[in-house]
Amino acid sequence: MAEEPGDLPNEWIAVGRVGPARGVKGDAFVEPWTDVPEERFAPGSVLRTDPASAGPLTVEASSLGGGKLVVHFTGVDDRVAVEALRGVRLLIAAGERPALDDPDEFYDTDLVGLEARGLDGTVIGRVTDVVHAAGASYLALDVDGHERLVPFVGAIVPTVDVGGGFLVIDPPEGLFDL
Repeated sequence: MAEEPGDLPNEWIAVGRVGPARGVKGDAFVEPWTDVPEERFAPGSVLRTDPASAGPLTVEASSLGGGKLVVHFTGVDDRVAVEALRGVRLLIAAGERPALDDPDEFYDTDLVGLEARGLDGTVIGRVTDVVHAAGASYLALDVDGHERLVPFVGAIVPTVDVGGGFLVIDPPEGLFDL
């Protein structure tokens, strides 16, 4: 059985999404979800897709047009073909990401799904998302069916054990009292 992106949510990482066509010759605006779009969308790069039936797609050419990423995929040669791909998520294998040098840095996708525990080991909830807003990062937790945002700072989240599947939260008084 072939591995499909939907079957292995933790093995595939979205690095972008196909947007609208640019012109009539098969170029597409792509919304990059990576810090290194020039590497991820370099000519010759092969990207899996979600839905899987839309790909895989091979980058034939890419450029930054007016500050926006423009990609031409091999075999996608007209506006109609590009519009058929609109909204398709572009994926890479998690193992293709570069290693992080700082032990206190994490990929968002490594944090999603971790069990959040208190200092005493009590389960608080599960990380459902990482939100970046106003220059800060927050862990979105599902706590008894309610979303709670926890500032992702060392004083509040002193331990992250990705391999162990958990992180520890030392919440300030009142953080979960809504």
